[in-house]
Amino acid sequence: MQTLNAFQLKWIAIIGMVFNHISLAFDAVIPLWLDIPIYAVGGLTFPIMAYFAVEGYRHTRSLDSYTGRLALFGAIAIPFHALVFGGWGLNIMFTIIVGLFCLWLHDSMIKRRMQVQFWVIFAGICGLMAWQPVHFDWSVIGVIMIVLTHVIKHEPARRVVPPLLAASWWTLPALLTFDLSSVSIFTLVFALGSVLAALLLFNYNGQRGRPMKWTFYIAYPAHLAVIGLAAFALDLTRLPPLPGFLSFLPWP
Repeated sequence: MQTLNAFQLKWIAIIGMVFNHISLAFDAVIPLWLDIPIYAVGGLTFPIMAYFAVEGYRHTRSLDSYTGRLALFGAIAIPFHALVFGGWGLNIMFTIIVGLFCLWLHDSMIKRRMQVQFWVIFAGICGLMAWQPVHFDWSVIGVIMIVLTHVIKHEPARRVVPPLLAASWWTLPALLTFDLSSVSIFTLVFALGSVLAALLLFNYNGQRGRPMKWTFYIAYPAHLAVIGLAAFALDLTRLPPLPGFLSFLPWP
């Protein structure tokens, strides 16, 4: 029986995200036996987010407003994200924005019978994301998951295939070499978290549950601020120097 509603799944994703970021910021002081499981639960967060990002795309009244909210709270989170991750990059809000752009492009081109052209352009977008100097959270696989969640028509498959693909992506070196030592224990348990996300999404009952429109938007920069500033106060992290291509900007 499918028992989880959207409200419950989104809170599971938020909790997993918070634990994962605590692990990243405080790994120097957290014992390994605790660090591994709290890092692992972060693997379930984005697969759930990706699924509901697609649901949001399908049901939003204004895609511009939807992406605007993501961009606003993503921009607020940038310095705190840098503190937690120890480097500058575009956080998960911007990965979702790229994914939503790809969904819009897909639907627009399909209407014009340009399916092959879309996949060529999409491959180019993925190549640019992999090549460009600014890191995207969840990188190319994050955008691929969003697109697959949209284009796969079979409902159980669109919930399960993208998280399992993510788990395979993180463990690809081990799968290719049949050598688990080729990836770290943290990568392996993170991949297991994505497998858990597939199980949770499979048990989604399609019900909204309690509304939480603004909860994730606020929780994302807020939890990064608390964790990042706490780690900064404990001298566990510092704001890193700007990337080389932004070195012309004034920075202490």
